[in-house]
Amino acid sequence: MSVTSLEVLAGGRWVTSGAWVDVFDPTDTREPVARVPALSPEDVERLYDAAEEGFATWRATSPFVRARVLTDAAALLRERADEVAGTVVTEMGKTRAEARGEVEKSADFLAYYAGVARDGYGTLLHDARPHTRAEFRREPLGVVLAITPWNDPLLTPARKLAPALAAGNAVVLKPASETPMSGLALARALHDAGLPAGVLGVVTGRTSRISEALTGDPRIAAVTFTGGNEVGERLRLALATRNVRFQAEMGGKNATVVLADADLDAAADAVIAAGFGQAGQRCTATSRVLVEEPVHDRFAELLRERVAALRVGPGKDAGTAVGPLVGPAQRDSVLADTALAVEQGARIAVGGGVPDDAALAHGCYVTPTVLTDVTPEMDIWRHEVFGPVVVLRRVAGLDQAIDEVNDSDFGLAAAVFTRDLAAAHRFADEADCGQIAVNTTTSGWDVHHPFGGFRDSGSAFKEQGTEALRFYTRVKTVAIHFGA
Repeated sequence: MSVTSLEVLAGGRWVTSGAWVDVFDPTDTREPVARVPALSPEDVERLYDAAEEGFATWRATSPFVRARVLTDAAALLRERADEVAGTVVTEMGKTRAEARGEVEKSADFLAYYAGVARDGYGTLLHDARPHTRAEFRREPLGVVLAITPWNDPLLTPARKLAPALAAGNAVVLKPASETPMSGLALARALHDAGLPAGVLGVVTGRTSRISEALTGDPRIAAVTFTGGNEVGERLRLALATRNVRFQAEMGGKNATVVLADADLDAAADAVIAAGFGQAGQRCTATSRVLVEEPVHDRFAELLRERVAALRVGPGKDAGTAVGPLVGPAQRDSVLADTALAVEQGARIAVGGGVPDDAALAHGCYVTPTVLTDVTPEMDIWRHEVFGPVVVLRRVAGLDQAIDEVNDSDFGLAAAVFTRDLAAAHRFADEADCGQIAVNTTTSGWDVHHPFGGFRDSGSAFKEQGTEALRFYTRVKTVAIHFGA
């Protein structure tokens, strides 16, 4: 098998290095399919040199020019959709449909923020002093470090880069080592659309070698991070002493509540989509399902039948519903979480292992799993599994359901299925999560919807929509005296 060697964007040029990091296809991890440069700390420092110069150029660039670059980059992503989606499938394992959706939504981010770039950037204010006019204006922060995860390797960089660039910042992007090729495809679209040199640089390499150069550079004005809580909390503490703005989107343990009056078929379909789409590797995936007692057994059977029918296989195959997990470590972690749950008293209703198919033996597959008899004392009730595993639990009614939704260190997304408008409004009021869904999935938020969680799920800064600009800009207030 041939291995593709890729270059990174640095100072407006595509460059390589003398060392490499291998990239694997999770359908068969015996041999790498690509390799990306393993940059040195000195390479990273030069990227920040270029970003500092790029920011000086970009902040002075007309917002109409910025908008045109983002618009043209969105068009290039759409033109290259087949190729880029293939890259996502190859390095992350998503199905072809999921990958195509990711490309389209990434292009939507660029196109949406192209429009935002042309919008107003401040407000006139009344001033008590005579012959004086006051205003506040939003201006870019400077150099932003964007650290992105492997589960949405194109979409999450687009979600961060689009508002950052629209506001006039320069960005250093560090994609996940497991899935760097998608981020490089996004960078190429922006570069080919005319983004000036240095405004975007991409870092690939071994984190253990470059982490200090990556996060310790004094020119960093802000860090936006999506990933696990352990890394996120370390970053938060390290940056707090430096007055560097920090945005984080981290873990979730998202719950869907099914009340007795719900449309059970619609609820089951939504749980399948939110719990097992992308092999459960989404921060907004449903992982806990709380079902009101009178309909619990009927719903459990509907869910079991649907899960058992899901076809596991390579993402490139047309009939695949659930692809592989991103790598062997993630697969083994999910299997260990399931085994611990069983040891602690949970029961496997369906799934719980790896496919019994020799053709899948070298891939990172886990069969879609439903666990029952789960109690709040079990680890699997509280810990994010990040795989195709859903736990099912009975509740007496809405009061208990809301209490158990909130019985978590996380607070990202929650959903309720009901025909009772009063119950829906009460759930929206009392569920302590940043994203609330009624009669739809916990996942699937659009580019203009503010996105982010509460408590250990993230920071105070939302992503997406115009709310994202609060993170990527600072406010300057100006008063002008124009009379005697």
